[in-house]
Amino acid sequence: MNGAQALITTALNEGIEVCFANPGTTELPLVLAMDQVAGMRGILCLHENVATGAADGYGRMLTKPAMCLLHLGPGLANGLTNLHNARRAGTPILNVIGEHATWHRAADPLLASDIEGLAHTVSAYTKRNVDAAGIASDLAEAVERARAEGIATLIVPHDCQLGDAGDDRPHQRAISKNSYSPANVTAATRALKRGKSAILLGGEGLSETGMRLAGRIAAAAGADLLCDTFFARMERGGDLPAATRLPYFPDHALALTRRYENVVLAGTRRPVAFFGYHEQPSYLTSEEQTVTLAARGEDVLGALEAVAAELQASQDVRRQPGKPISMPRGGLDAQSVTAIIGLLQPENCIVMDEALTAGTPYFEASRNAPRFSHLMLTGGAIGQGPGTATGAAIACPDRKVINFESDGCGAYSVQAFWTQARENLDVVTIIGSNRSYNILNVEFERAGVTAPGPVARSMTGLDRPNLNWVKIGAGFGVPSVAVDSAEALVRELEKALAEKGPRLIEAIMS
Repeated sequence: MNGAQALITTALNEGIEVCFANPGTTELPLVLAMDQVAGMRGILCLHENVATGAADGYGRMLTKPAMCLLHLGPGLANGLTNLHNARRAGTPILNVIGEHATWHRAADPLLASDIEGLAHTVSAYTKRNVDAAGIASDLAEAVERARAEGIATLIVPHDCQLGDAGDDRPHQRAISKNSYSPANVTAATRALKRGKSAILLGGEGLSETGMRLAGRIAAAAGADLLCDTFFARMERGGDLPAATRLPYFPDHALALTRRYENVVLAGTRRPVAFFGYHEQPSYLTSEEQTVTLAARGEDVLGALEAVAAELQASQDVRRQPGKPISMPRGGLDAQSVTAIIGLLQPENCIVMDEALTAGTPYFEASRNAPRFSHLMLTGGAIGQGPGTATGAAIACPDRKVINFESDGCGAYSVQAFWTQARENLDVVTIIGSNRSYNILNVEFERAGVTAPGPVARSMTGLDRPNLNWVKIGAGFGVPSVAVDSAEALVRELEKALAEKGPRLIEAIMS
């Protein structure tokens, strides 16, 4: 068995079943090994950022890593944007990066680069394999670290992939269990009893179990539930307890958090403003009011269960959804588009939300929707949605995926539509087309810039020419349509949701 076959065999033994790939010459032995060793599903992506985004979506939905196969340092560099987002989401991902043959690197070939330096920016663990005999144990260690810490990157030289790896394979490693701090439980319980409090949820705190535990605690303590502004995954809708999303701008967020004497953190860190604004603090809670129950990577659910026991919070809170809003009519804007999605999205769907200003009202518009999983852009590096929706659809083939995109974000990774078409993935992409980088216009207004000059205006407009999303989608093999009224969006979205396979709808906003 050669090194490439040993790597694929070990990956399968460790529970890795899917490989999102954009390979090159240095990865060809691994590509061949996917035929020689049965069981690995190889999925070609036309850009590395699609592959890394897909690995993120897959990992968020199944809480286990997929493999991401990339070509040397430049291939890894192309995928860094969505690896950055995945790092912020805490997603487990196994990166395998092909490298020049060990004997060839000294000649400084054109594609040679500092792969470790690139990998360290996003990886919790990075290792370079040095011989075929060690490739299986190196891979097993990388998978273990990915499960425990997030992104793990293994660099595998071409000659090591071809060398004799022997027949011994490492035994599957046990998954270690996280713990929580009893002292933190005591401190959080005291804080919840002491004054007006909020519980700020992230990570596992936003799972179904976490939401139900937090709802019980909130009911017993008279506390409010908050969630991160940009969470990795949140179970929402139906009878689940609802949380208020922390606002994006720091002045709005501070106006919310300052209502509370205590803000208890469960599965997240002390909230930080997205950017530094003049005369605004970096942190959105004070040190005095911040109480950490469990950080991401700790046993968040165990800590919440312990607090619930301390408070004798035994009542399971079942929220009664409110009265649904009326179906919008007429022209399209952010309010009407988000309302239509919230009213029509089916039970148990997955919504990948990267609509930004085109979809700001969506969180509230979907409050009374049936049960669904809500994924968001986590690291602020736009272009995540199409790839992450692709990975979520691979992970959960029996669930409808809705990718709600702004036109500016979606343009970063349109290559994902080809993979969706090739794999016949059940993804409906809705492009909120305001034909601008509108967040920059909002920032101009907040900065008091009422009349930006022609260069500044040109940097925010996505016109001259307009992006033709119908041709973009169709060009990659996805049936596509454009609509400019609420009635047309309802008709086309109902049709897309009733059919299997990828669809794209451009919602042109006035």
